[in-house]
Amino acid sequence: MLQLGGIVVLFACVFGGYLMTGGSLGVVIEAAPHELLTIFGAAIAAMLIAGSMYNLKKIMGSLGKVISGPGWKPKDYNDLLCLLFLLTKTMKSKGLIALEAHIEKPDDSSIFKRYPKICKDHFALDFICDTLRMMTMSLEDPHQVETAMEKQLEKHHHEALVGANALQSMADGLPALGIVAAVLGVIKTMGAISEPPEVLGGMIGSALVGTFLGVFLAYGIVGPLGNRLKAVIDE
Repeated sequence: MLQLGGIVVLFACVFGGYLMTGGSLGVVIEAAPHELLTIFGAAIAAMLIAGSMYNLKKIMGSLGKVISGPGWKPKDYNDLLCLLFLLTKTMKSKGLIALEAHIEKPDDSSIFKRYPKICKDHFALDFICDTLRMMTMSLEDPHQVETAMEKQLEKHHHEALVGANALQSMADGLPALGIVAAVLGVIKTMGAISEPPEVLGGMIGSALVGTFLGVFLAYGIVGPLGNRLKAVIDE
C-alpha cells in the first residue's frame, strides 16, 4: 500500500504544483493518450526487437510483488530451520536410506508435508533436495557442496531479477522516447506554421507533453517500480 500512496502523492505534487502556478490540464489531458501510445508502444516494441518477450512476461508476472512485498515472513524462516533440522536428524539417526525416501518424493514425505508453504516454492524444494542428495552420494566435501549451492543460488537470483532489470531498462529509454514523441509533435507544428500564434502555441504545448511524460514516467513511476521489485527479490 505504501507504493500506491507514493504514486498518489507523486501525481498530487506534480500536477498540483502545476495547477497552482496557473497551468491548465486541458493540453496535457488532450495530448496524453497519443503521446503515451507513442512512448509506451515504442518501449514495448524495443523489447520485442531485442527478442525479449520473456522479459515482458516476467515484468507482468512480477508487478504484484511490488505491492505484496517479499513472500517470506519471519515464521517461514523458522519453519525452514525446523524442516532442515528434521531432515538432518533423520539422516543422522536413521541413516541415508531413510533420508532418501523423503528427498526423492518430497510430496509424499511426512516431514515436508508439515511445511506446505515451503513445498509450494519449487526452487526451494529442489534446492534442499538436491543438496541433501549430494550428501547421500557421499559428496561430503563442504567446499564442493558449497560451490554447487552458490552456483544454483546465483542462477536463480539472475533469473528472478529479469523483470526488475527489464523495468530499469525501460525507465532508461523512456526519456529518449519522450523526446521522439516531442520531435514528431514539432514536425507537425512546423507543417502548420501558417496558423495563428494561439493555434501554434497549443500544438507546441502538446508536443512538449511527450517530453514531460517520458521523463515523468521514467523517474517517477517505472524506475522506482524497478528498484522496488529488485529490493523485494533481493530480500
